[in-house]
Amino acid sequence: MSTPRFYAFGFGALMLFDTLTQVSLKLSTRDVGGFAPTLGWIGGVLGEVWIYGAVAGYLGAFFIWMTLLEHAPIGPAFAASHLEVVAVLIISVIWFGEHLSWTQGLGALLILAGIVCLAVSENRRHSANSESGN
Repeated sequence: MSTPRFYAFGFGALMLFDTLTQVSLKLSTRDVGGFAPTLGWIGGVLGEVWIYGAVAGYLGAFFIWMTLLEHAPIGPAFAASHLEVVAVLIISVIWFGEHLSWTQGLGALLILAGIVCLAVSENRRHSANSESGN
């Protein structure tokens, strides 16, 4: 079950569910307004369709994450779980018209570089273990 296709599908699905969660929360906040500890605000949140997208995203991400943790090496898995930060950043610029600073762009590139470095390192470790018979 632990094949490159499994990992690609799993991390892709995890990124989609995490991104759904963050975008849904953004849209809910836009429609309902910022946090206010009142019954009216809670009623507004519960009546907002996007909050249910956020709940669905959290549930989907949880089940996919638990499955990935069972099979994937923890270092690259944890790093790859942060791909949604980059996806949400891109969606925020395109869909919500938010400004992308050079530091945010650099941060996104560093996240991607870190994931690549961990994946390459894990691949080399796995290859070395295979060659030595471990």
